Amino acid sequence: MTKLSVNINKIATLRNARGGNVPDLLKVATDIQKFGGQGITIHPRPDERHIRYQDARDLKSIVYTEYNIEGNPERSFIDLVLEIKPEQVTLVPDAVDAITSNAGWDTIKNKDFLTEMVQEFQRNGIRTSIFVDPVLEMIEGAKIIGTERIELYTEAFAHDYGLGNKNGIDPYVKSAVLANELGLGINAGHDLSLDNIQFFNQNIPGLLEVSIGHALISEAIYLGLDNVVNMYLQKLK
Repeated sequence: MTKLSVNINKIATLRNARGGNVPDLLKVATDIQKFGGQGITIHPRPDERHIRYQDARDLKSIVYTEYNIEGNPERSFIDLVLEIKPEQVTLVPDAVDAITSNAGWDTIKNKDFLTEMVQEFQRNGIRTSIFVDPVLEMIEGAKIIGTERIELYTEAFAHDYGLGNKNGIDPYVKSAVLANELGLGINAGHDLSLDNIQFFNQNIPGLLEVSIGHALISEAIYLGLDNVVNMYLQKLK
């Protein structure tokens, strides 16, 4: 069964809109795990506009499933991750002012930099995952870098699927086949939802984990967090 890691950035965004501590990020993380979620993902950004660095620290004692911290490996992020030592760090090439992630790494152009980053995290016992587009050369580049996993950037698939084009899955299938051949673990995320997750999961060989935030939290407004977490778990079987 593919694991579900819930990205709770949107909970922090809602909290920060009014100040104070409503909704309580730590309680939400606790409840997600109680409801069956198999991991918690956060993506702190330098301006702390949603997840704050202190949130990342506070969550360490709350997350008893698997803790995944994703972000652009600038020095402040690196230091935070090394301090917390989550189970997994996902490296994402975000611009400082990016609203959300919008591209995977060029693992060829950034080979030396990413190799250094991956080795630093691995020396500290942290599993690494590199955010990549479904491009075979980028998958091969990730293998050379030495990361344990890749995270497939699924926005293009989700867009195509929403238009009724199921062929948008094809480059992801090819990427997954290659990743499996190379011994890379496969994660996936971005714009996955209750509408498309089952199709994606059923067609990607060796998919280990999906991280879902925006859609899941939005769906929970209508259906409730407990219900939505369990609906995803059913579709990921």
